[in-house]
Order: sequence, then structure tokens, then C-alpha cells
Amino acid sequence: MPSRHQGPGGGLSAHPITRRQLWALVALTLMWGTNWPMMKYSLRELSPLYFRALTMSCGALWLYGFYRFKGVRMWPQGREWRSVMSLGLPNVLGWHTLAILGVKELASGRAAILGFTMPIWTVLLGVLFFKEKLTSRIGLAVLAVALAIGLLTFNEFTALSGKPLGIVWMELAALSWAAGTLMMRRAHLSMPMETLTVWMLILASLCLWGLAFALEPWPGWQFSAPMWGSLAYGALINYGFAQIIWFGMARQLPPATSAMSIMAIPLIGTLTATLIVGEVPGWQDMVAVVCVMTAIAAVLLPRRPPTV
Repeated sequence: MPSRHQGPGGGLSAHPITRRQLWALVALTLMWGTNWPMMKYSLRELSPLYFRALTMSCGALWLYGFYRFKGVRMWPQGREWRSVMSLGLPNVLGWHTLAILGVKELASGRAAILGFTMPIWTVLLGVLFFKEKLTSRIGLAVLAVALAIGLLTFNEFTALSGKPLGIVWMELAALSWAAGTLMMRRAHLSMPMETLTVWMLILASLCLWGLAFALEPWPGWQFSAPMWGSLAYGALINYGFAQIIWFGMARQLPPATSAMSIMAIPLIGTLTATLIVGEVPGWQDMVAVVCVMTAIAAVLLPRRPPTV
């Protein structure tokens, strides 16, 4: 999934989307949506921190090689290292660590729904700490997200195998991602965004290897063939090709198109979970998906200009 380096749709041009961009966006949405049940599948044979450390480090190395070949300056200079560390803490280490702990506890579709409450937390943090305007759209988004979280929390408490702690992990992950997004919007960066992303991934993966070694038993590294495929998906698709596609078109996407892609990711994650890990969504999940999609639309879709 994306580690957002700007507010979704922020700073993007208003040019109409081309057919090539449309297909790329569909592929990107499918990649990041499907990644949620793929993560859940991987956790059947590998503990969460080792899974995250392995896929993130392999993906970061793949991205480093790709962008180095493309001629991008890949080594931060001087004070740029401070930006890598300060922005990487919430955007990558916080989000990806807390999210994988949430996926371990929850159905993958529910984890995706809760994780993508991030845009709403972003605007709320902006209102609380940066005196951004509280609008009726934000009020609608808050109510929709509260309903979604309430539905899933109630269901987790009442289910025999319910694990409400997973909801806490996912909302902490969303808050970390939201705080990182606000920091990214206000950062004055002199390095290429690709360089920032790669080094945030590299440093976060080193931290994750240390945490995994300290907190989890050493894996046997003898996995089934489907498991190796799932790990390859996490490294090469989620952290690799998806990021490349995103960087290739993010600055040209219209804001509404970018928002629609973000809205669709939790829906894709919920629906593909049935095929990949056999999780059948209940009515609470589908209503929660609609609520979160409504909330994202309220805070991300641009207002229509007034008619004259």
C-alpha cells in the first residue's frame, strides 16, 4: 500500500486522465487492495515483524536498483538525512509496523477498512493542531467513520473469536500515517521523492529486523510454494511495481481520480479476501466499507465550482 508523501490529490494537476493512466490506476488499486489478504496469507507461516522486515527490505533494494538505473540521485545529502528519519518514523515504521500487527489480529478486509480511515484522521489532526477549517464535509466524514468503527468493534466483541485489540492497532496505524501525511505536506524537501521513499523503507526495515529479532522466534525459512509467492508479491508488487506506477503518474492525476482510487482500496481488500484467505465479509463489513468510502469522498473529493 502507499506510503503517502503528500495529501491524496494535493498538488496534483487538473489535466484529464489518459487511457494509459486509467489502466495504470486500476492496476495500482488492485495491487494495493489485494495486498491486504496477501499479507494475511503470509502470516500463516511467518510472524508479522519478520514478514514486514523481509518484504520491506527486499522491496527497498529492488526500488533502489531501479531508480539508480533510471539516473535518480539516490543518496541523501547533509540535512536531508534528518528528513528521511523524521518523516520515515510515522509514514513507514509506524504505519507498516502497527498495520501488520492489526492484520495479524483481524480479518484482512476489516484491517483494510480501518487502515483507510487515515484521510479522516489527517483532516481532524489538521483541525486540532494546524487550525484548519472544520467543515460540514468533515463532520459527515467523522460520523461515517465512527459508525464504521462502531460496527466492526461491536462485531469483534460479540464474535467468539473476536480480537478487538486489532482495531486498536489499526487505528493507531491510521493515526501514525495521518500524522506523517501532515508532516510531509509541510516538509521542504530538496531530494527526489523516490530517494526519500527508498531510504525511509531501508531504515525502517533495519529497525524491523531488530524488533523482530528481539520479540519473535527465529523463523525456519522453510515455506510452502504459495507462501514464497505471497512473499514475492509483498516485496516486488506492493513495495516495488506499485510504488513505481504511483511515482510515474501521481503528479498528473486529477484530485478526484486519486481520491476514487483510495476509496476503492478497502473495498478491493474486503472482496479479494474471500478468494485468497476464505474470509467471507458480513453485513457489518460491507456497511463499514460504504461508510469509510463515504468519509474518504467527503474529505478528498474536490468541491464543484459554483455555477454562474
